[in-house]
Amino acid sequence: MWSYHPDLLARPVPRYTSYPTAVEFHEGVGEADYARALDAVESATPVSLYIHIPYCEQICWYCGCNTGAANRKQRLTDYLAALRAEITAVARRLGGRARVGRIAFGGGSPNAIAPVDFVRLLDTILTVFDTGRPDISVEIDPRGFDAEWALVLAASHVTRVSMGVQTFAPHIQAAIGRVQPLAEIEAAMAALRLRGIDAINFDLMYGLPGQSLADLDATLDETIRLAPSRIALFGYAHLPAMIPRQRRIDASNLPDHRLRFEQAELGYQRLTDAGYLPVGFDHFALPGDPLAAAVREGRVNRNFQGFTEDDAPILLGFGASAISRFPGLIVQNEKHAGPYRALIAGGRLPPVRGVLVDAEEAERGAIIRELLCGGRAKIGPAWRESARAAMADFERRGLVEWDGDMLAVRDDAWPYARLIAAQFDRCRGPIRPEAATMPVSS
Repeated sequence: MWSYHPDLLARPVPRYTSYPTAVEFHEGVGEADYARALDAVESATPVSLYIHIPYCEQICWYCGCNTGAANRKQRLTDYLAALRAEITAVARRLGGRARVGRIAFGGGSPNAIAPVDFVRLLDTILTVFDTGRPDISVEIDPRGFDAEWALVLAASHVTRVSMGVQTFAPHIQAAIGRVQPLAEIEAAMAALRLRGIDAINFDLMYGLPGQSLADLDATLDETIRLAPSRIALFGYAHLPAMIPRQRRIDASNLPDHRLRFEQAELGYQRLTDAGYLPVGFDHFALPGDPLAAAVREGRVNRNFQGFTEDDAPILLGFGASAISRFPGLIVQNEKHAGPYRALIAGGRLPPVRGVLVDAEEAERGAIIRELLCGGRAKIGPAWRESARAAMADFERRGLVEWDGDMLAVRDDAWPYARLIAAQFDRCRGPIRPEAATMPVSS
């Protein structure tokens, strides 16, 4: 059983899909830094690609993603033309030096575009980049998925599909603006499996309006029966001041901190009892999935899609709001589709904000990543005294333990992993290195 510490759970902390986080991005870093990073890529460097489709057929009220309604054909046509132009321009600048091993299509909903447009987009990527036979993953909205899409994905050698399921409870679906009967999910999975795509991810949520433990338990029953290979179980974050569409959700019956905690614990217990291997603090994978193998081998990573076995040192993001990551740089493209298209039309690279990662931030980021991905991190001499002081309260509560210079999150302390990791965050935590022992940034 997890121990309940409401004062700790009440402290907001980032999800740390990057470090530094997007809050630290600023306009002093952008296009020129991105261009220099591209020019510095060495021959045969492993690279992963992320392609952002910021459109959905239907807009869900809970969603915090950068997405809009796919209700105007010309708008989608213009966006896809700009996206292909950006991909081509970056590939030309790299001059064949990057070796692409993974391609992820996200959104929004990539299946908000026509299947033929998806084929054209993928063909552009495979033509202009050195790809070989990459792993290709695609996020889909089951409400707009049909047999034609399943055939196209199979013919395109897509290796993994992710579905936004969230909940199977009809009354909660209505409360969050995402009505999708169980039969639609079953049909989408059957169509994919019939065509040889067995690697299927589910995104589920707890902390939804009106959601009881019984509601979540019933959703977990159906999920376990359908047996997706990976599951992400996220806690809903209600931020209507930042995400205007969430104002349509009735916040009067959102679960309180205690119920959210019990829902997260129930999800962990049900899924691990069903044979799923826990990955970090909110992902689960069947034993035969590559992510489970990465857990066993200690090589789980974390990026903007969550926990992953992808260890490429460079991630190139394409499309409005997409984020690119290099060892010393993180940059984000222009968020809005119209200005994004204008930048591309003007022959510009679209990153408009970002952050440089110096030696200290890189070391902080490595510690945060190791704590979140594997639950353990070696704390070097520069950090040790400050870290021991910052961890004293967590240690007293039985949430962390020390083994020499190794800091470990206890198995029953995963709900607090992000808060523990946040102590190493330069902007949010108290831990400071001893200057005399820190590496000097080049």
